[in-house]
Amino acid sequence: MTTIYYDADADPSLIARRKVAVIGFGSQGHAHAMNLKDSGVDVIVGLREGSRRTRMASDAGLKVVDPATAAEWADVIMMLVPDQIQPQLYDEVIRPRLEPGDALFFAHGFGIHFGYITPPDTVDVVMVAPKGPGHLVRRQYIEGSGVPSLLAVHQDATGEAKALGLSYAYGIGGTRAGVIETTFKDETETDLFGEQVILCGGVDSLIQAAFETLVEAGYPAEMAYFEVLHELKLIVDLLFEGGISWMRHSVSDTAEYGDVTRGPRIVDDRTRAEMRRILAEIQSGEFAAEWMTEYAAGAPNLKRARAEMADHDVEKVGRRLREMMPFLAEKTPEDDV
Repeated sequence: MTTIYYDADADPSLIARRKVAVIGFGSQGHAHAMNLKDSGVDVIVGLREGSRRTRMASDAGLKVVDPATAAEWADVIMMLVPDQIQPQLYDEVIRPRLEPGDALFFAHGFGIHFGYITPPDTVDVVMVAPKGPGHLVRRQYIEGSGVPSLLAVHQDATGEAKALGLSYAYGIGGTRAGVIETTFKDETETDLFGEQVILCGGVDSLIQAAFETLVEAGYPAEMAYFEVLHELKLIVDLLFEGGISWMRHSVSDTAEYGDVTRGPRIVDDRTRAEMRRILAEIQSGEFAAEWMTEYAAGAPNLKRARAEMADHDVEKVGRRLREMMPFLAEKTPEDDV
């Protein structure tokens, strides 16, 4: 049975006695650092020289130093830079500065689980992973609540790795909502699977294909956009609030009947078979190796896909329609904190 921990299960003094370096100040990094600071933890932010996020962190009242200085000072290091950057950063900057008894923290298990990072056996290796974007982690903390989080211990060198992880989770507000105990393996593999078949890959591909189907059939692109993309938020909000049954209860009977009779024709046995193949690629490490090779080559396929998507009609129509909705602030890749 899954174990869930709350505030009463954590000892806040453990993280309060440590010196914490948060490496990175993106979506998760800014939330972790600011929440820890507000919880009374001695925390600094490690950023490369010239990072545009330096001023953001400084304006938030946080001390900013380069990653090497941060690692040298800290005895708890939270790695919150992208997966593909972590191995080199670890090898060149973090590893030489680890001391016995230090703790290396992650919010995603990619580097550890697939063997791109191998810490010495003298340090604790822990994952504390909020199940929500950083802006939500920060907002919920400010409002006195929290975002459910995952806790995993890969290596317990000191005998208190789990307790330290819970204490860290307390510091960012996770234990207010509940912290679920898991493993690096389970978190990494399920996270990648969810991203690829539903949250990003699956939904993106369905939206694009549905938009193209309607436009090719002669329907106005604006109508297609509203039906297959814009209104998706309404459905996702219902799913978020109460699951599939609540969503089906909340929509019209016509929509519900279409759901239960036509949905299985979209996600059929062929789709399920492909999902199993994708999961196998994740479990074997094939996807991880493919992605690291892609990144090392300069990410040509990813960059091409970005350019193609930016030029797709669903994006062009969307940008135009969103201008009609002043309650929506147009988002760009720069708006990631």
